[in-house]
Amino acid sequence: MTGIAGLHKKHNFVLTIRDADVVAAALREALAEAAPEERPALERAAALVESSAAAHETRLRASWVRSRLAAVGFQGDVTSVAAVKALRQAEPKLSLLAAVQLQREAAAHPE
Repeated sequence: MTGIAGLHKKHNFVLTIRDADVVAAALREALAEAAPEERPALERAAALVESSAAAHETRLRASWVRSRLAAVGFQGDVTSVAAVKALRQAEPKLSLLAAVQLQREAAAHPE
């Protein structure tokens, strides 16, 4: 996931942006041209990218929430009011409704 778009107080949605398909295509191309000694590492990398591309968007958003909370030093309970406050501190343009929705997704998908 490269970022979260749609963070504006007038919008209550979060768009997940992923470029794993581009990375996977580049790895497949490199694998097709790879020397035999390079193939195992490239095959492993391609498998990792493909498995992460299959990750459900809510899990990705939950992971993003935890990373944003960590960025502002929050170490408490993700279901707390303090977590919503910390998330909005990390992303000031995030609406209260969007922050609560993201908090719920993070609580529903623990690490």
